[in-house]
Amino acid sequence: MILTVFGCGTDCQVILSANSKISPTAKGDYLSLTTGWAVGTALGVWFAGGSSGGHINPAITLAMAAFRDFPWRQVPMYIIAQLLGALCGAAIVYANYLHAIDIYEGGRHTRTIEGTAYLFSTYALDYMTNVSCFFDEVISSAALMLIVCALTDKNNGPPPSGLVPLALFLALLGIGTALGMQTRYAINPARDLGPRILTAMVGYGEQVFTYRNQYWLWCPIIGPIVGAVLGTLIYDAFIFTGGESVLNKPDARSRAAHERVRMAQKQKPPAGFDNCCENV
Repeated sequence: MILTVFGCGTDCQVILSANSKISPTAKGDYLSLTTGWAVGTALGVWFAGGSSGGHINPAITLAMAAFRDFPWRQVPMYIIAQLLGALCGAAIVYANYLHAIDIYEGGRHTRTIEGTAYLFSTYALDYMTNVSCFFDEVISSAALMLIVCALTDKNNGPPPSGLVPLALFLALLGIGTALGMQTRYAINPARDLGPRILTAMVGYGEQVFTYRNQYWLWCPIIGPIVGAVLGTLIYDAFIFTGGESVLNKPDARSRAAHERVRMAQKQKPPAGFDNCCENV
């Protein structure tokens, strides 16, 4: 919820204020947009860090379950919470900017993708092909996941726990300024789907789901999930040494050998025991 309040709120303020009928002066530019989403990410993770480990992204939750022993039984509950939070955050922003949206669209009952739907969910630029859109989301999400893995790796110089949100702020700011133009970098299925459901509910209609042959599914949902899994795979294959990764866990033969060594060491007499017995 915090992520979408700051992110979608920034989108609305920057874009809507550019209309002279709404605001006498524009209130921001593209850097403002990337900063707003970075702030939302940092504060969302900070807020939820103590209770959920800061999981506000279903793609990251799934990658952690697949590679890092995050309990699969908790995944559905986390994803539902993330989705509902994004939906509620978008609803708050929509209610706050309702009158400005009316002016921008030309009326209370006019709602279009080209007008204001993209203030809440992601839509690609016209020149992008479907394959290019998917690839864009995959590499952006993989970059985010590589950074998340590095920030949580105790053997790779992680920041103190209280500074992880600040590091994520820098990460999102960098991803937004470097890779955010073409698909508006969803990199978070809940961040896109929650507000998209909200727009369908308030008058934008089924066009938010029929856009570009179900773009909503394969680009901002499947793309980030594939990217997050790919990023974790790359990090674990080349950098991570922790035993909680599926790539580093010993197989049955290695575990059996380790157990034999452990038992042999346990049964071995302590140093000096033989000499002590000879003295007796």
